[in-house]
Amino acid sequence: MHTVFLRLRSIVFIALICVGVQAQASQNTLMIFGDSLSAAYGVQTEEAWVALLKERLDEEGFDQWQVVNASISGETTDGGLRRLPKLLDENEPDIVIIELGGNDGLRGFPPQVIRRNLSSMIEQVNETGARALLVGMQIPPNYGQRYTSAFAEIYPELADEQDTELVPFFLDGIYDQEGMMQDDDIHPTAEAQSQLLENIWPVLEPMLRH
Repeated sequence: MHTVFLRLRSIVFIALICVGVQAQASQNTLMIFGDSLSAAYGVQTEEAWVALLKERLDEEGFDQWQVVNASISGETTDGGLRRLPKLLDENEPDIVIIELGGNDGLRGFPPQVIRRNLSSMIEQVNETGARALLVGMQIPPNYGQRYTSAFAEIYPELADEQDTELVPFFLDGIYDQEGMMQDDDIHPTAEAQSQLLENIWPVLEPMLRH
């Protein structure tokens, strides 16, 4: 009887281990790697688009995906390039949304430097076996139309070059709409957060399925 009990206990223990391994294996990680636009600047965390994304994942049956928000207000592509290797190692993401470059553009950083940094980040993500989603940005013509155009072209050109999924313009339907931008004319309001998600979702959703 004692031997039978031990065998049953061993079987249960092994079964629990297998269930745990299976549950762990079914978990996928989506990492948001951005600046203040993704770090809930000026809005409540629960109102921000990343929080709305978590809700959407559960609603759409993607509850096996966990979201890690590694965004920092004020982040540049230089800073992101330095932080990314450790974050990739710690979180082992399956998808990385790269939402950076806006601060570089507002500060007039050379477009070739921004492009090189973003390209290096995409390559680092690809090397881990994860997939990158690049989020495009545009800036006001503070530095002249030539610079503004060169900046905007970074994202589609880089997406084509790296064969990377692209959200053409993160603030589409927001930046020129009343009540959708905070007083600084840089950051979206709480009312705009759902539109930010809508701009991301059509590109992200097919990636979640594959």
